[in-house]
Amino acid sequence: GGAPPRDRAALLGVPTVDVDRSVRMALAGLEAGTVREADGEDYAVRVRVRPPAGTPELDATATPSALSGVYVSGFAGAAVPLAQVSTTGFESSASEIQHYNKERSVLVTAQVRSGYNTDRLTKGLLADLDRWSLPSGYRLVPAGEIESRQESFSGLSGAIIVAIFLTLVILILEFRTFRMTLVVATVIPLGVVGGLAALWIGGHTLSFTAMIGFIALIGIEIKNSILLVDFTNQLREEGVPLIEAIERAGRVRFVPIVLTTLTAVGGLLPLALQGSSLYSPLAQVIIGGLVSSTLLARLVTPVAYRQLAAASVGGGAPK
Repeated sequence: GGAPPRDRAALLGVPTVDVDRSVRMALAGLEAGTVREADGEDYAVRVRVRPPAGTPELDATATPSALSGVYVSGFAGAAVPLAQVSTTGFESSASEIQHYNKERSVLVTAQVRSGYNTDRLTKGLLADLDRWSLPSGYRLVPAGEIESRQESFSGLSGAIIVAIFLTLVILILEFRTFRMTLVVATVIPLGVVGGLAALWIGGHTLSFTAMIGFIALIGIEIKNSILLVDFTNQLREEGVPLIEAIERAGRVRFVPIVLTTLTAVGGLLPLALQGSSLYSPLAQVIIGGLVSSTLLARLVTPVAYRQLAAASVGGGAPK
């Protein structure tokens, strides 16, 4: 029925910080300084208060009742028994207090079992947690992969725009015409379709590594398209008619393009079959995009070349 320990300490003129310091000094002692011995080693000097005569020693075997012999100093300098300003006993407490952005936090982690979609599980879990009624002052903050994905995607969109812009600039400098650049660039959406299909078949989401795979895919499939378009231009410069040049280039460049695709697919296949949530989406995007762009480009690129290519190559070749 008495006042709480903190209130009782205030009524008796005992600062709370002095209570903590006195208990710490009685149990473990306070470090007052260091002493350097002749051997050059530094040793800590601890000041510890010994209990009055007749009271039990404050060691590892002491009970909470042994703290009754500890005295604390009040504002007036008088010694006040610890039992008058506190109640001793055992209570459970956190072994470690973590802070995030200067707020107390508790971190709960989990690993997703292989074969399950991380994004789908995370959304389902957050939907269940939203139905919880949390006490005042408590809130849930999703972190981990969902947080890293948001941070990664925020800076990745600019990188994709820069990569596409540089690719188009290089193509314009190489072919010196916007129409030829557009013919070569028609292969990009063909690979994107295959990459998205590969992610869906593999059960993965559009993660950060998958976006990196799309960036790498653009460079590889553009290279294959350049092989076909550049050889077609060479044939037209030699005077070969448009339709015949397109057909001959498709036959001659088909094997190098297929071999290049098979080489990339063979190198990435073990990584795609590994089942890693980090690296498998990247490999699956590249494999799916290369397969779809190689097959569809056989139809789309010749048609686009016939419809969009200029009547002459470099301004001087005949039709």
